[in-house]
Amino acid sequence: MEQPNKQSIFSKPWVQSTTGIIIIALVLIGALVWKSLSSHVSIDKSQISAPMINIGPETAGILAEVYVQPGDTVTAGQPVARVGSETLSAQVAGLVITTHNTPGQVFASGVPVVTMIDPTQLRVVGTIEEDKGLSDLKVGQPVSFTVDAYGSAEFTGLIDEISPTSNDSGVAFTISDQRETKNFTVKVRYDTAAHPEFKNGMSAKMTVYIK
Repeated sequence: MEQPNKQSIFSKPWVQSTTGIIIIALVLIGALVWKSLSSHVSIDKSQISAPMINIGPETAGILAEVYVQPGDTVTAGQPVARVGSETLSAQVAGLVITTHNTPGQVFASGVPVVTMIDPTQLRVVGTIEEDKGLSDLKVGQPVSFTVDAYGSAEFTGLIDEISPTSNDSGVAFTISDQRETKNFTVKVRYDTAAHPEFKNGMSAKMTVYIK
């Protein structure tokens, strides 16, 4: 006796509908994962930093006295040291970082006696390899960053500057097919007035949102 053909379970309408839903869900999940991975660039090698302002004599002389010490806040025009008959003054307001307080030492022209920074110029400064998303970065893009001293707390800023040339601007030729990867500097501006707790040299990590 001939037995009736058994209908495959996969031909059932409810099974086909469920399978379709699962496939669509997997596609959507994959798209979301891809978007989350492709919508930002991470820069782990970062720190809070400001340009150093060096104050030294215009002419060589013997250091007579230093009027400030590291950690002092100075105003524009405030005397900070005297070398020979020359009084050295701060050109801008700022924070003293280092001093060479050794009276009697001879300082040549331009050699710094006092080094300071302008805290309003503090930035999150990061280094990124050229093949790790540099081409996706643009001035003005939003950034979130963490500072190691403050754990997982997140802060925000905007890309302020991307260096036009690599940190190593030298050109090296080699017979090898493998070329050296260049590094570029990215600077991020944040609200310095809102975060006076950030200090020059603190380690940080940043995430740049590119979409």
